[in-house]
Amino acid sequence: MSTSIEIVQRIAKGEWTSSEVLEAYIARSAIAQAKVVAQLRAAGAIIFVKTNVPQTMLAFECSNPLWGRTTNPWNNKYTCGGSSGGEGALLAMDGSALGIGSDIGGSLRIPASYCGVYSLKPTAERVSSIGTQAVRPGFEAIRSSHGSLARTVNCSAKLSLAKKDSSHQNVPMPYHAVELPSKLRFGYYLSDGMMESSPACKRAVLETVSALRKQGHECIEFTSPLNASAMEVFLGLTSSDGYKKMLSHLDSDPMEDILFLVTLGPKLPSFVCKLACWIAKTFLGDSLFPRFFSLAQEKSVLEFTDFTDQWNKVAAAWYEQVWDKYGFDGIIAPVQSLPVIPHGGATYLSVLAAATITYNVIDSPVGTIPVTRVNPDTDNLSTDFVVGAFGRSKMFEGRMYLGKNPVYDPKAMEGIPVGVQLVGKKREDEKVLAMMHVVDAALGPRGFGPGSWEPIKTVSI
Repeated sequence: MSTSIEIVQRIAKGEWTSSEVLEAYIARSAIAQAKVVAQLRAAGAIIFVKTNVPQTMLAFECSNPLWGRTTNPWNNKYTCGGSSGGEGALLAMDGSALGIGSDIGGSLRIPASYCGVYSLKPTAERVSSIGTQAVRPGFEAIRSSHGSLARTVNCSAKLSLAKKDSSHQNVPMPYHAVELPSKLRFGYYLSDGMMESSPACKRAVLETVSALRKQGHECIEFTSPLNASAMEVFLGLTSSDGYKKMLSHLDSDPMEDILFLVTLGPKLPSFVCKLACWIAKTFLGDSLFPRFFSLAQEKSVLEFTDFTDQWNKVAAAWYEQVWDKYGFDGIIAPVQSLPVIPHGGATYLSVLAAATITYNVIDSPVGTIPVTRVNPDTDNLSTDFVVGAFGRSKMFEGRMYLGKNPVYDPKAMEGIPVGVQLVGKKREDEKVLAMMHVVDAALGPRGFGPGSWEPIKTVSI
């Protein structure tokens, strides 16, 4: 089997054509269709294209050595998100009606927000994963959720929730309509406590809240209590084998830079990790970075089971401290602290995914709804902003907002879509979908959906 570099070299020499490579790949992969594909075809869907994903699929950009980089459809200086970034970009440009992807840390929600489309991350095992490709088969600690992306909320989920899996591996819950109360109770927060959300992302939440209140719904601001704990669990479990299984697929291929920080910890000797954490805390004044970085190490079986136990405790605590305490029907939250990142941004800001990872750890169904676009007239950083305040990460916020070339630049990002997460309780997938309709109607027409794509900026990259 040839590596991606060898494939590219043979194409360049004229030994193979790109079509021959694609045909060979399809022939190898299409031994049997995935259950979700069979369900879609049975409903009348026409499967016509596979879209790009990042190397290993554990990244929220969309680049790999074979197919290259997929850019944001609104400004190619920025990424389309990932891992389902190709789907998000194609949908935004009216190239498809419905896309399928998976989500273990935000891979449906992040590209949906970056590209200005809708998505639904169902409860894990609600949609069958049988027959789909995975880079870490056998990893069951945090279950990947298969769901959909679409240009409208009407197309976003019913098909993938339609039927139970004939292999009896998914939860046997066929789609069923739900009736919502006339007045819903939503909780919302503007930042996750780890990184301060940008003005554009806060505005997306506040505009959603304002629209819902005008329709008579109750919206209550609360402090999200367990995001950092959920991130600790995620890092502890996903790095348990030192990422050996995931990286084994690379063979001799070069690793993309966007995986640098994600996979760095297990490669370093323990004393180097401890030294880096001490320096970050003592001299850089950041207590959050060492808290996370120290967990990215290979684990013993005992350590793995301890993290699994902690995972269950965090999920139970979320229900006690949020759902049971406040009685919310749903939660409105930022998708990330930034509306989008430039190409290569995940190399040093992979921690931004913590905002979506929370809901993989507690296994909530989550819809993503496009709300607004970055506006340099309204979305500038406040002059009194202080990095690392209230225990947030000083290192990450400094890179996001300060210096000569801060990542957050509302002028450069002008016109980029900004979405929100709409979170529900486990197994209440249909209720989340119904609430997505409520939120979408409350927001009204705002320049998203079929026919809305007009590239506002093209730059050299």
